[in-house]
Amino acid sequence: MAAGAFETVLAVGGMVADGSGSAAEIAMGLAIRLPVFAAALLIALHMRRGRGWARIILTLGLGVAGTASMVVQPIRALAQGRHLGAAFGEAGAMDLAFGASRALHVAAVLTAVVLMFLPAANAFFRARRASQAPGGTGETVQRRSRIR
Repeated sequence: MAAGAFETVLAVGGMVADGSGSAAEIAMGLAIRLPVFAAALLIALHMRRGRGWARIILTLGLGVAGTASMVVQPIRALAQGRHLGAAFGEAGAMDLAFGASRALHVAAVLTAVVLMFLPAANAFFRARRASQAPGGTGETVQRRSRIR
């Protein structure tokens, strides 16, 4: 989420600095991004509490849809015959900073999605689910059945 916030600051700063975005365009962009960040933070807090549904929503919403929204424009440019060398040659300092930020953002999202499904994360969610079940003590069902 921090990478997305940093990317937003860079985008708004760049639009203000070079005059490429009107106040209305900047406001519209922020009106879309800020609620997404707030919702992601709220859902992440639910995930931290062990809610499996939150992990799925973050995976589908930010992991799939969010990543797609970040890579569509570069993929479209490449599909239209634009070459990376030309893009780098024409890029200014702000473009390079934004590109690096976007790459970091995509890498952070993909890393987070992988981490959310590692065995340790799965064990965390199982333990939370067991402790939240009626009469749950935090032990898994398998462990309780071995004790009896």
